[in-house]
Amino acid sequence: MIRLPQTPRPDVYRIVEEEGLAYARERNDGGDELPYWFEGAAYRFSGIQVDELERVTNELHQMAMHATRVMCHDTETLKKLGIPEYAWPYLRKSAEENWSLYGRFDLIWDGVGPAKMLEYNADTPAALVETAVTQWTWLETVQPDRDQWNMLHERLVHTWQQHLKDAEFVHLVAGVSEPLEDWNTIAYVADTVREAGGRAITLPIDQLGLRPGSTTFMGLENDEVKTCFAMYPWEWMLAEEFGQRALESSTTWLEPVHKVLTGSKAVLATMWELYEGHPNLLPAYWSPEKLGRDYVVKPVHGWEGAGVKVIRNGRVAAGVEERHTHGQTAIYQKYQEVPRIGDCLPVLGTWVIGDQAAGLGIRETDAGRLITDTQARFVPHFIDAPRSSPEQVQAWMGEQ
Repeated sequence: MIRLPQTPRPDVYRIVEEEGLAYARERNDGGDELPYWFEGAAYRFSGIQVDELERVTNELHQMAMHATRVMCHDTETLKKLGIPEYAWPYLRKSAEENWSLYGRFDLIWDGVGPAKMLEYNADTPAALVETAVTQWTWLETVQPDRDQWNMLHERLVHTWQQHLKDAEFVHLVAGVSEPLEDWNTIAYVADTVREAGGRAITLPIDQLGLRPGSTTFMGLENDEVKTCFAMYPWEWMLAEEFGQRALESSTTWLEPVHKVLTGSKAVLATMWELYEGHPNLLPAYWSPEKLGRDYVVKPVHGWEGAGVKVIRNGRVAAGVEERHTHGQTAIYQKYQEVPRIGDCLPVLGTWVIGDQAAGLGIRETDAGRLITDTQARFVPHFIDAPRSSPEQVQAWMGEQ
């Protein structure tokens, strides 16, 4: 696992923005441009290293789903997470019966020892477009004879094909005021629906309505919402009347409601309780007493680093504004330094599509920054091996 300098393509931002990565360049509070997509470097992996990441990701996913089923019956945890009691039976049924489209682990690894799980972004995870599309087209142009761990697109299409009938409608929704990234994700997932033979309809979530006197959701054209992909986290939905109506409906929701548990930081504490000492886990608890003077405070429903605090030697060494996490309870996880590669600190986002490990996207921060937040860069990767043939890819798909 090596970080290698690369020569960016001419007019790179025009290229990637036309591909759908509209947020390739962002600005900080001072108005300075921040390159989110960064191809001045790339991470090189061996085939053996990628095999190990795939194995770890599959194992962690199975462990996380077992932890989710345990949490469904743990009333104390459900109360700490603020899950309304009416939702508890639906959570239990969902964890046993409902299918999932995707999720993303965040791991740290030096390429040699055991990879360590930081968290599981299992409900509305970000970075899908840049992982599935942007870094793949970079590979085809810059490293055309090398491979990449990236079967996200193939597995997304395959997963839809497993669960949709021909020409079946899928509604894809997000909050009308949510970031551009959410809507770009919606647009890309809609493309995978169409490639799988389905018919995609995108609209703001507040345009969904209930048919009078029923539990059936309808779209703008009075069309029944049978399957709905929502870039709208379940903790928000369950805090609204909409959440109860959604659970009572016959709609298949993606992600399913049990992902409110899988995607919470509470899964870290439950997984440690169930699998204490596992080489790919860090100790995590509901209180910091067992962690000494070095740990990380993580709000249970946070993302993009919001509300995270790093405690070193008993003092706050770094922190991010609370934003949407204000007032949340927290999980306390053992502090582990991110392995330094050159002058950068990479976090490995390994994706699970339809219950199978599917690929890798890397976000990095400069050495010295202790939290991976909105200042991170996305950097492509490649495998130091010849490109897989279409026949090999098809064979891997058949193993699912």
